[in-house]
Amino acid sequence: MAQEKIIGVISLGCDKNRVDTEKMLAVLKDRHALTSDIEQAQIIIINTCAFLESARKEAIEEILSAAQLKKHGRAEKLIVTGCLPQKFVGDLYDELNEVDAFLGVSDYGLLLDVIDRIYSGERVNAVGVPREESGKARVLTTSNYAYLKIADGCSNHCTYCLIPYIRGKYRSVPTDDLILEAKALGDLSELILVAQDTARYGCDLSEKTSLVSLIKRLSELDNIKAIRLLYCYPENITEELIQELKNNPKLIKYIDIPFQHADDRILKLMNRKGTGKGYLELINHLKSEVQGIAIRSTFITGFPTEDQTAFENLCAFIENAKLFNAGFFKYSREDGTAAARLDGQIAASVKTARHKKLYSVQKKVVKETFKGLKGKTFKVLAEGFDDNMLMYYGRAYFNAPDIDGKVYFFSADEVSYGEFYDVKIKTATGYDLYGERL
Repeated sequence: MAQEKIIGVISLGCDKNRVDTEKMLAVLKDRHALTSDIEQAQIIIINTCAFLESARKEAIEEILSAAQLKKHGRAEKLIVTGCLPQKFVGDLYDELNEVDAFLGVSDYGLLLDVIDRIYSGERVNAVGVPREESGKARVLTTSNYAYLKIADGCSNHCTYCLIPYIRGKYRSVPTDDLILEAKALGDLSELILVAQDTARYGCDLSEKTSLVSLIKRLSELDNIKAIRLLYCYPENITEELIQELKNNPKLIKYIDIPFQHADDRILKLMNRKGTGKGYLELINHLKSEVQGIAIRSTFITGFPTEDQTAFENLCAFIENAKLFNAGFFKYSREDGTAAARLDGQIAASVKTARHKKLYSVQKKVVKETFKGLKGKTFKVLAEGFDDNMLMYYGRAYFNAPDIDGKVYFFSADEVSYGEFYDVKIKTATGYDLYGERL
């Protein structure tokens, strides 16, 4: 057994990966010391993303940077975990011989044993098949809020996506396990539910299990003040869920719906289950039923055969949908996906131009939306102080962490982080709002 070591962990990619990292830290902390200063770590662990080529490039750069610390710094061992080795360990094992061990997306329970093995002189490939995770304990890396990963994997098989080939088929975490995990997170201002398709929760469990039944159970917990929904695929948003958003006071009036496109022909090629007209109807229905709801989405431009007509249909959708926020991505041709084999691949310069255009369209939508917020008062969760602007900042109900803007505000009195304050909105710049504490 290896003696106690100082371990530093780098977490890359999405919030679902962050949850995996927090579970990894819980496995490690009982036997080893943890540090947030990578240069002080004797063991460096990098939990990787591999969804897109850009994510894989970032992961490789982090690995090579950590390898330099191993060569010239204090680090003794380097371990790579997560999506990158899960899909590509066959290529990586020989090429990245600086790495002492590789583990996949469901192998964190093996970490302590793997550390013992690499300190005994062995180089380890411990990548297994995607499966139910072991253990629910976590070491939180966020303040005042936390993510709860309610399922792993995906069974939708969108033609551009590698997730099913990396994380396997969709697997809901049993409700009782999630309740225990949420209780153990302590007092939270916000619990954020995530999965590759959150609205599909429970499809592989009992008939009585659904996202709504889970939300009702979580809402009963005294340590959870509010619940936020991310990544709800449109075809799985039921009327029952809409009514829960409307009537449950703990459920934040916010939903992230990844539409990905709005042209019917492109949606079909993507193997998406909706139409542009149907998506607009869903948006309008949500807005009519849930007063003030903030809807966010993501879209891909430059998908194979996306001609000018398809792109203009997408632009028109963005103008008409009037989403509170949206993220746009250039299509990435990923080997092994059906879309990579399609004819009609779009030139990089065209993708870049369309990507820029979509952001300009959405920026106009946001500008009009924010005009309607001036003079209104919102409860803002205080999270910090900006030394450059000399203002506090936080999030209102329409701001999810990291992906939406912030609310900056003046306050004559001291502010406690993690508490809510009434802030009257005065102005806006870009995706951020500015106001004054009442």
